[in-house]
Amino acid sequence: MSKKTGIVWALFAILSVIATALIFLPASWLALLLEKQTEGRLSLGDVQGSFWRGSAFIGGASASNGPVTPLFPGRFSWHISPIVLLGQIDVELENSKVLSQPLKLTGNLSQWRLDAASMFLPPERLEALGAPLNTIGPTGQLRLNWNAIEFTRYADKVDVTGTMQLSMNDMGSRLSSIKPLGSYQLSFDWRGQNSDMVLTTNKGPMMLSGNGSINGGRFQFSGKAFAEAGEEERLANLLNLLRQRRRDGDKDVIALEFK
Repeated sequence: MSKKTGIVWALFAILSVIATALIFLPASWLALLLEKQTEGRLSLGDVQGSFWRGSAFIGGASASNGPVTPLFPGRFSWHISPIVLLGQIDVELENSKVLSQPLKLTGNLSQWRLDAASMFLPPERLEALGAPLNTIGPTGQLRLNWNAIEFTRYADKVDVTGTMQLSMNDMGSRLSSIKPLGSYQLSFDWRGQNSDMVLTTNKGPMMLSGNGSINGGRFQFSGKAFAEAGEEERLANLLNLLRQRRRDGDKDVIALEFK
């Protein structure tokens, strides 16, 4: 065998090893990616399968590196097309207990699109994300809806374009014996690194409203909480816990300010 032929066979063997390694990439790599992108707030638990096709539950990692606490019912299964090696993205994510339909993510490494869908969020499990949710102890029904969302990557930043609506129906809290406190909607309008937010009330007895924004990861919100007419006495203790009273026209309200 000539020297040239030997080099060709050596290159072929190296490429075969690389291809085999890529094919059998462990699913745990996805867990590492998720933890990195969410700065350790989210992780994957009971990971099974491979990087390309597998399943796991999504949870909040404990501060002491303990077990992952599930945030959603059921398991998420994924299928990642190998065309990602050619710079194209084709990903499908399923969980019939949480998602209204399988999520489709398509595009390339610079720009990708998430098809319209919705997901159900069990508020009780969100306490695993820490303060202030673990203090509020939320109950009710949460549903996040979105139209098709576009993502564009520039260097180390990702721009987002699209709208989302978080419906919060028949919400309650361990801080109050009054259940439900009300139903609300929080709307997001994403434009690049920023998003405008609008909070409205569909029904009381606790009324919430306000506007806010997310600018480059910084959250700001200015709103108010007050009792529906005729419910002032029933909600007095809960509103007193929120403090920050101010006058708004002819009534006292609780200021909701986050900066």
